[in-house]
Amino acid sequence: MSIDLVDAPGPQPEASRHDLTRTGKAHRRQVKRSALREVDFTGRPDPISLLEEQAATRVPNLVPIRHGRMAQSQFAFFRGAALVMADDLARSPSSDLRVQLCGDAHLSNFGVYATPERRLVFDVNDFDETYPGPFEWDVKRLSASLAVAARDRGFATEQCRSIARGAATAYRIRMGELAGLGHLDVWYSHIDADTVFKEFRSRIDAETVGRAKGAVRKARRRTSMQALGKLTRVVDGRRQIVSDPPLIIRIADLLEGPEFDRMYTLLLERFAAYKETLQWDRRVLLERYRMIDFALKVVGVGSVGTRCWIGLFEGADGEDPLFLQVKEAEKSVLARYVSGPDIGHQGERVVNGQRLCQEASDIFLGWDRGEGLDGEVHDFYVRQLRDGKLSAQVDTFSPELLELYGRLCGRTLAQAHARAGDRFAIAGYLGSGGVFDDSMAEFALPYAEQNTADHAALLAAIDSGRVQARLDM
Repeated sequence: MSIDLVDAPGPQPEASRHDLTRTGKAHRRQVKRSALREVDFTGRPDPISLLEEQAATRVPNLVPIRHGRMAQSQFAFFRGAALVMADDLARSPSSDLRVQLCGDAHLSNFGVYATPERRLVFDVNDFDETYPGPFEWDVKRLSASLAVAARDRGFATEQCRSIARGAATAYRIRMGELAGLGHLDVWYSHIDADTVFKEFRSRIDAETVGRAKGAVRKARRRTSMQALGKLTRVVDGRRQIVSDPPLIIRIADLLEGPEFDRMYTLLLERFAAYKETLQWDRRVLLERYRMIDFALKVVGVGSVGTRCWIGLFEGADGEDPLFLQVKEAEKSVLARYVSGPDIGHQGERVVNGQRLCQEASDIFLGWDRGEGLDGEVHDFYVRQLRDGKLSAQVDTFSPELLELYGRLCGRTLAQAHARAGDRFAIAGYLGSGGVFDDSMAEFALPYAEQNTADHAALLAAIDSGRVQARLDM
């Protein structure tokens, strides 16, 4: 049964653009745009307790890796603290203009990937936390992430403010443009990676241009064939994934005899069930591959500790590989803070949210439910492991380049929200002035300061032994 994710739908056919825009303007009287800057940290839950609460559902021996990765920097902590920020957002003024939120729209969750037509596009590329909610929650997450990253890099306060504000400005301007387009034009809108490069080229130095060209070339090479050389080797004439405990562990290295046979049978059954969630022609394509090997894999920062698998599949021969990633989907961190639909399958939630917000998604994007190594049943979503995917190395960016990148993310986020919500009402609420932009900047800076304190609290919890962390992963 399909899930209707957006409980506050997009523009209604019987309403005119003028009426919908006027509705958005009316929301200003209920919640002023200037009120969106307000953030109150008094009485908030202990952020470390929230992280410990999340750890309770994760793989125990991987939780220290998650904490260790979050401890590496203020920005790394921010990436893993989506639940902490969701709690803060829930106690802040809300526009009540709802969209299908990306849910974790920090700047590293944007990037390049290959469409089914093999175009490289720039878009949001992580939807683990997607859920309906107020549109500004995503914008606040993005603006705050830019302020945190800028602060982590040692940029001046005014530079941090300008960078955070720029993303909101780009969001507002692009939403206004999209409100002037028809539904199909909005649905097909996208940002080509080559177009991004051309826009940036006149505004960055020659050395950065060279790095950008190299990054685009690298993205085009990030395929299953490239992963084959990095993640596998031939042993006794058979291709297998290389174990690198605890980050990558083959199932064959964990289980043996009847236990391995049982798990392998379960994986085949789950693979068959997952295929049923795909479009028919893509099932036909996928059925031409056979499973060769499976392994557990640690991914990301905030996702560390969730159950994540990678599968190696072989097509015509050993030089025709396909890597799929099977990633656990838990409840969105937003679900406890906003009213929303009754989600029966968390993997389906992620997939439907991604398909709604992205112009083009992975052809093998689907979902699954099955038993894990712990004997418990979990929800998962599936996608290709590598398909032209690339994220920017923002820790090398200058203030000027980080602001350009933030504006690009703001434009991209507006396109996702325009597809998944009422762009006319949101554009009406935002208006043509800079009030909203200022509010996002004035929210982002104190939030970055609080994030610094929360990061310090994590370091103190590690030092005291309250939280276990592996700092070498």
